[in-house]
Amino acid sequence: MIASSMDGLAFSAAAGSASPARRAAREGGLPRQGTRAGLVSSAGLGGGAASSSSSSASHSAAGFVACAALGATTAAASAARGRRWGRRHGGRVASMRGAAGVRPAVALAASKDGFRMRNLGSSDLIVPDVCLGTMTWGKQNTEEEAHLQLDYAVKERGLKFMDTAEMYPVPTEADTQGRTDRYIGSWLKKSGVPREELILASKVCGYNERINWVREAGAPTRVTKAQVRESVEKSLARLGVEYIDLLQIHWPDRYVSLFGAESYDEANQREENVSFEEQLEAFDELRKEGLVRHFGVSNETSFGVMSFIRAAEAKGLPRIVSIQNSYSLLVRTAYETDLAEVCSSRHTNVGLLAYSPLAGGVLSGKYLTEVVPPGARLNLFPGFMDRYRNSASQDATREYAALAKAHGLTPTQLALAWCRQRWCVTSSIIGATSVEHLKENIDAFQLELSEELLEGIQLIYKRYRDPTINPAPKKEPVKA
Repeated sequence: MIASSMDGLAFSAAAGSASPARRAAREGGLPRQGTRAGLVSSAGLGGGAASSSSSSASHSAAGFVACAALGATTAAASAARGRRWGRRHGGRVASMRGAAGVRPAVALAASKDGFRMRNLGSSDLIVPDVCLGTMTWGKQNTEEEAHLQLDYAVKERGLKFMDTAEMYPVPTEADTQGRTDRYIGSWLKKSGVPREELILASKVCGYNERINWVREAGAPTRVTKAQVRESVEKSLARLGVEYIDLLQIHWPDRYVSLFGAESYDEANQREENVSFEEQLEAFDELRKEGLVRHFGVSNETSFGVMSFIRAAEAKGLPRIVSIQNSYSLLVRTAYETDLAEVCSSRHTNVGLLAYSPLAGGVLSGKYLTEVVPPGARLNLFPGFMDRYRNSASQDATREYAALAKAHGLTPTQLALAWCRQRWCVTSSIIGATSVEHLKENIDAFQLELSEELLEGIQLIYKRYRDPTINPAPKKEPVKA
């Protein structure tokens, strides 16, 4: 057996040869820079979410999103162009011109409390287009800091959708496991926010031979009926609640290529996997008891999604309604190539909860500076999410940051607003270590990017197709 450590989780796999990752094909030419137009807002980006709603048109039941119509009267040609863009990106857009007659690169989007609401997959669970991530609480953040973030997100911004996991915080270890849940639970006791107003999502560990502190029986963690029940009962106790709105399998019970690992190799398959039917039956029992409302998956593949759907249909079991996978400007191709088709509303109707939309914070641009801010995650935990810091990922991030600057945006605003506008994304999970960063993250979901800006993003993408799994070769020093 060979062990490979990925993202703080030690995964054990059967030894087998794996071919090196193929280099990404890149097209020449620099991305065309759009016109610098700045932010378009009646209250300024720093204004609260609620203030943007009053100056924006309401979105329709079909999910259309309207931008705030600001500035002088728009010419007919520009209006037609805006309508074409709106149809292309799943929203109705009011084309605009600024004081100088320049079409803005960014506008405010109208929605409830500043968030676009939609059904999560085929379920009746209505969620906002942004979800509060929590995985730093208990390691990078104290209990007090976690409570400050919750107060700001829930009470000041109306963001009541949050995602946790039994193994949080990360990187996971025995001494800290479960702290995130306990911090949320202690906040719930004193917050005064009714439980029914919140949407709590959590995750149960998939197969892992090294995590021996989560289950009473020790390792490995599996997705058996008994282990799922144990996981949920312990999570409920830590959170101090009676039910979980969305229970997700954190990663599959079967072997899959995870967290930037080499390509799938059948030599690494294990002899026995927990069946898809048993996993669905485990959820069904908990659902009938009122402990869990909906069921989803995470770090899953097209094969996994289709297998869960087939099993549900064949056995009359509840369907999965969501998939939580990594998705960002640096990690797109794996989802967009076939999972997007599988999960689309015309097929399985499984909603994407995009995690790491800032690629572990890399897309914020903070790792491009000579002096990285103290407490930056990837510096605190060497080897954690290394795939986001290879040379190709850094080069791509640098170009996205330059594009953002050319349009008067921060790199964070560009990355998150782009993710929000992707048709395949139901909600994006954001994580922050300070209220200041959390505010910038939430504000980014009030923005609508123009067609020119989206085209600029696409040109960079053509040069750097998922650099995290197609790293550029290291440059050898030139000999004198």
